[in-house]
Amino acid sequence: MVASLATGRAEVPSNVVAKTAALLLFAAMHALGQAPPDLAGIWSPSRAAGPGAPPPASPLLLKPGYKDPYDARRTLERAATARGEQLAEPGSLCKPYGMPTMMQVAVYPMEVIQTPKQVTIVAEAFSEVRRIYIGKPQISLDDASPGYYGRSVGHWEGDTLVVDTIGINPSVKGYQGMPHSEQMRITERLRRPAPNTLHDQITIEDPVVLEKPVTYTLVYALVPDYEMVEFVCDNNREYVDEKGVVRMRLGGGGK
Repeated sequence: MVASLATGRAEVPSNVVAKTAALLLFAAMHALGQAPPDLAGIWSPSRAAGPGAPPPASPLLLKPGYKDPYDARRTLERAATARGEQLAEPGSLCKPYGMPTMMQVAVYPMEVIQTPKQVTIVAEAFSEVRRIYIGKPQISLDDASPGYYGRSVGHWEGDTLVVDTIGINPSVKGYQGMPHSEQMRITERLRRPAPNTLHDQITIEDPVVLEKPVTYTLVYALVPDYEMVEFVCDNNREYVDEKGVVRMRLGGGGK
């Protein structure tokens, strides 16, 4: 400390001031470095190619008793598509897609809203909403009330938001229309590998239905100027016939 001749007060040497400022700057930078990455924004389904592309999906291996009905359904779907028809799916029945399908429906974007305690994902298709609670413990499978989106809790591992989801009702179609039990567990790893790119690596475990976990990655591109559109399913002109094919009602409401 140096006494000032003019005021008689002690002055702090300039080198101490500089060191203190440097320490404060370092502390601020450190604090910023510990802040979770920003995933907020509107993201549109994309296809990544080249060095930054995620690995291909792992095979979907169903246990005996589930594989044959699943394969038969897929065969019917392919045949219907070849005929220019569509078999019934949640969208054609005005039902939510639920998890994990809602994370990518055709070309419809989704919005990520991020706060310290919650990440909210709003899908434009059917205006589906899911909530990820940050830093909360997961409940047990027995305590989870089955629904379309389940209960999701998340925590940060560096630049990645790791999300655990349980409680998906077995009536909700799974990945690629796969069947699943109430024991299905979905683990997501969301991160931004590039400023305008978002990856969601999804791993599905189900000891009842799957021979081993299946993992795939969804890719999104940032669309900063896009405004989300209201999407409400209010269509009473379509119905599903006895073969599971979506048909259009003709005038007068009859089939």
